[in-house]
Order: sequence, then C-alpha cells, then structure tokens
Amino acid sequence: MAFNFIKFRRVYLVFSAILMIASLFLLFKFGLKPGIDFVGGSILEVKYEQERPSNQEIRDVLKGMDLGDFSVQPTGDKGIILKMKDLKEEVHQEVVLKLKADHQIEEISFESIGPTIGEELKSKTTIFVTLSLFAIAIYIIIAFSNVTFPVKSWQYGLASLLILAHDVLIPLGVFSVLGKLYDVQVTIPVVTALLTVVGYAINNVVVVYDRLRENLLRIHVKKEKFEEIANSAITQTLARQINTSMTVLFALVFILFWGGETLKYFALALILGILAGLYSSIFLAVPMLVSWLKVRKKI
Repeated sequence: MAFNFIKFRRVYLVFSAILMIASLFLLFKFGLKPGIDFVGGSILEVKYEQERPSNQEIRDVLKGMDLGDFSVQPTGDKGIILKMKDLKEEVHQEVVLKLKADHQIEEISFESIGPTIGEELKSKTTIFVTLSLFAIAIYIIIAFSNVTFPVKSWQYGLASLLILAHDVLIPLGVFSVLGKLYDVQVTIPVVTALLTVVGYAINNVVVVYDRLRENLLRIHVKKEKFEEIANSAITQTLARQINTSMTVLFALVFILFWGGETLKYFALALILGILAGLYSSIFLAVPMLVSWLKVRKKI
C-alpha cells in the first residue's frame, strides 16, 4: 500500500514556512557578504614554496595595510587567494613584498574588478533572475492550461514560484550565516549555482505536475478523489526524483571536499538547493495544490 503523502501536508507546509521565515530573518539580520565580483576589488593568488602559513599568520603579516575587509582563502596544498579592495599597483607590490618577507612565494595571478563593473554585474544578475522567474511561471501556466479542474492553471504557476522561493531562500539563509561566522562571500559561481538550482527545481516540479496532469486527464475526477490522484502522481515519480537527485548529490559531495577552494561554495550552494528542491518536489508541489483546493471548498 502506497504511503499517503497528502495526509500530512499541513506538517510539510508548516515546516517549510518555518524554514523560509528563518531564512528571511537571517538575511535581514546578517545580510549576504557580496564578493568582489559585485562590489569591486582585487584578487591576488600566490603559492608558497614550503609549508603554507595559517590564515591568521597571513593576516598578521598584512596587518596595518589599507586593504579593506580582505579575506584569505587556502587553495590547493600551498596556495592562497587574497580578496581585497581595489588596489593600486604600488600597494599590490607592497603586499607581495610583505608576503615574501619570511617565505618564498610565487605570484600566480593578480586581477582587479572596478566598482562600476561590480555594480553592473549585480544589476544584470537581479534583472536576469527576475525575468527567469516570471518566464518560468508563464511557462507553467501555459503548459497546464488544458487542466482547469479542480485546480486552475494559474495556481500551478503560483505554486511553482513559491517552491522556487523556498528552494533559493534556504541556501541564501545558510550563506548569510556562513558570511557572518566565516566570512564566506557570495560570488558569481554561487549565483550561478543558485540559478542552476532554479532550473533543477522547476524540472522536478514539472515532472510531478505533468504526471498529475496525465492522471487528471485520464481519470474522471468525480469518480475518484483529487487527493488520491495527487498522491498517485507523487508515488509514481518518487523513484525518479530520488535517483536523479542522489546521483547529482554524490558528485557534488566529492567536489565540495576535494574540488578545491574555488569550487567549494559553488558545490555547497548546489547541494543545499538540490536537497531543498528534492524535498519541495515531493512534499510541497502537489500537497500545496490540495491544500488550496480544500480552502476554496470551505470558502
């Protein structure tokens, strides 16, 4: 006998609401720490010939220099990446000299991103994300326009947007805490990961909604409760959702721990988003529609 996912829909909805409210609170409380991709700055990568000193030792060496709120990220076995405010060339050379004072190092790369470019990236990213979300909602509404009973097609679109908000807010809430506690920045790779999460999540939602649509068109709704049809749609797509997500997560865990510092938070954002997306496609997408139908009948 199949598990009744619809029966406990209030528990899922309340749990998700708590997570979203907590994420919003964290975002308002701590905010996000934008990387230099968005605010402008300089990136210096160096490699130590011998053992790499600790982050605190490097900070002590550079103490007193006007570098702004800089971060130190280890990379590989002996390398570090310094992210600082936009530096003039003479200050850049002074930083390298200070790092060379007690250690032999090799400068791998140095690049600067001006604040104008950072603002432009931020603006374009915001516009792109907004347009993507509206395009997704419109696509869902059009795709399910032939299913008007018992749930309207626009409700599929609205539910999809709420699910996407859920799947993106949770990783953002985690990154706000990481930014506060560990100086983790939101960079272009992290934003790319979140956009990937949006596409991945909507794919999962469309899969289960498409099965629900097929069941509704095939079965006379008056002869069978909508809740039963909805539960069947979840059950029939459950194995596909879990198998696909676990395959991706397995690869991402390897990237998180062994992919290097550059890909570390990209992988983390994807892992958080995919886990949230797996949960929402099973426990939110269809149960949310059933709850709306129940409320409408009571009204």
